[in-house]
Amino acid sequence: MSDKALNVLFLCTHNSARSILAEAILNHIGKGRFKAWSAGSSPRENQQPNALGLQVLKSAGISVEGLRSKSWDEFGAADAPHMDLVITVCDNAVGEVCPYWPGQPATAHWGYPDPSAGEGSDAQKLEAFRQTLHAIKRRLDILLSLPHEKLAKTLLQTTARDLAKE
Repeated sequence: MSDKALNVLFLCTHNSARSILAEAILNHIGKGRFKAWSAGSSPRENQQPNALGLQVLKSAGISVEGLRSKSWDEFGAADAPHMDLVITVCDNAVGEVCPYWPGQPATAHWGYPDPSAGEGSDAQKLEAFRQTLHAIKRRLDILLSLPHEKLAKTLLQTTARDLAKE
């Protein structure tokens, strides 16, 4: 495998919570081996990253600079970065028909419950975001610990899908 960073795109429906968390975490811990982005299949008009998600990221010492909700259409364009790996992080997005991704990246699904769904106190909602951040980070730590040969294109899809079982 070359020394170039692997490009990873995290997908969710609205691109406001789980995919944003995953993008920020991987860019924080990726150590130059990974570059992450996130997008949604159908972000709402004027969609913004969830404020509780941003708060949890900041509390964990992870930069939120540049994070924004965006459509996955941005990544299907000819001038978009070519992805090596596309990971859906919500069960709704996994069942949707994805656009064509230039370069035919590996794909995987890592489902997480939506921390912004449901009722509860602000403290309970914040805790749901913390739990989601930790769950995503655990899987990403494993991905980062893999030797270069496990990240070669031919093995990347199997490796990423196996991590869904962790």
